[in-house]
Amino acid sequence: MKSRILTCITGMTLFTALAMPVRIVAQEEQLQAEPLQHYTVTDLGTLGGTFSAGYGLNSGGRVGGSSTLTATGVNQHAFLWHHGHMTDLGTLGGPNSIAGGPNGRDELPIEAEASLTDPLGENFCGFGTNLICLGAIWKNGAMTPLPTLGGNNGVALALNNPGQVIGYAENSVRDPSCPSPQVLDFEAVKWGPKQGEIHELRPLPGDTVGFALGINDEGQVVGTSGSCANTPLFPLEVGPHAVLWENGSATDLGNLGGEMINDAASINNRGEVVGASELAGDTNCSLITLAGCTIHPFLWTKETGMQDIGTVGSDVLALPAGMGGINNPGQVVGESCDSTGNCRAFLWQNKKMTDLNTLIPADSPLYLLFAFGINDAGEIAGLALQTSTGDVHAFLATPCDLNYADAACCKDDTEGTDAEGNETTERPRVVLPGIARVLPRRR
Repeated sequence: MKSRILTCITGMTLFTALAMPVRIVAQEEQLQAEPLQHYTVTDLGTLGGTFSAGYGLNSGGRVGGSSTLTATGVNQHAFLWHHGHMTDLGTLGGPNSIAGGPNGRDELPIEAEASLTDPLGENFCGFGTNLICLGAIWKNGAMTPLPTLGGNNGVALALNNPGQVIGYAENSVRDPSCPSPQVLDFEAVKWGPKQGEIHELRPLPGDTVGFALGINDEGQVVGTSGSCANTPLFPLEVGPHAVLWENGSATDLGNLGGEMINDAASINNRGEVVGASELAGDTNCSLITLAGCTIHPFLWTKETGMQDIGTVGSDVLALPAGMGGINNPGQVVGESCDSTGNCRAFLWQNKKMTDLNTLIPADSPLYLLFAFGINDAGEIAGLALQTSTGDVHAFLATPCDLNYADAACCKDDTEGTDAEGNETTERPRVVLPGIARVLPRRR
């Protein structure tokens, strides 16, 4: 009896494994054959404040992110949103925490402040409190801190469906090249699958620090590496070398001509990587403010190498999202900005870059600023400006064919036209308030 059950299970497992790539290819072919989808948009609200952001979502449409707690406060707590309800996940004793997107079991990667002051005076979480910052995982209703490499701090950014978590953690090496207040070097890490297990992902030869930014279900990890001097923690985790880690080794994915900013941000189960790369001749780029930077998103595959996928319209800077920025059918989401810092969410599909705001109803009360994640059903999470109040809220964009209750969404007169060839479709941009320029970049 046991052997028959095992044979059945083995056969089912093999069938599933064989069927998955076929299904993904079929999804991609369907996307290539059809015009761009239109979306309804849901405002996910907040935990009581005026700011929230959805940093990722799973196949069930559950969104992870962070939100301020009061109208006048700046402290943020991680949340998990599902079916209209936002759950406060708390912290590790300090005032702030942030959650990334959940996996299929509703586990979430967390960066959270503890109650203890960092003995070296570092600001690892970036909230200006000088408290110890730790990576953690939300699992079975509790937040569990993850180990470091011998230093005081760590950050968890993403996790896959098997439960492996990635991010970066400090070691005990004091590095005089680190910009103040950072003192110690930090390395890309992968936690798990066993509890308390941590694996250092060594940077490229000649580099001393690194970030792990995305992971797929095969355990392949992408990120960036460099020196502590040219790989700053803020405002974004950026470095000079885009990296793929697999089978214990690091591969340099190249660049689009620039040498200061090259990040691999997300990888799907087919091994397709998206990231951001500075263009050649970009001599006035600031690593701290990104002012003067000309940065384009890229798509990398083993067959084609790194390809520039452009920006929306005449924008000079576009950033694909981290974990969840590319789904298995090959759709890519992120943020595209002009030279003055006004940004809008983008969707890249069928080799076309589109302002996501052209694919939502014209009378939407939200202007979509940054798309942080897209699942295989095409649902998108991110953050948006409430045009009536100036507040910034997390959003969930749902494809019309998944939202049967809103038949008007799919009418032909919905705003937006599909781009042709290499053109882009864009909506008149919105001049953003200060909070919409600063807080989103914290992640």
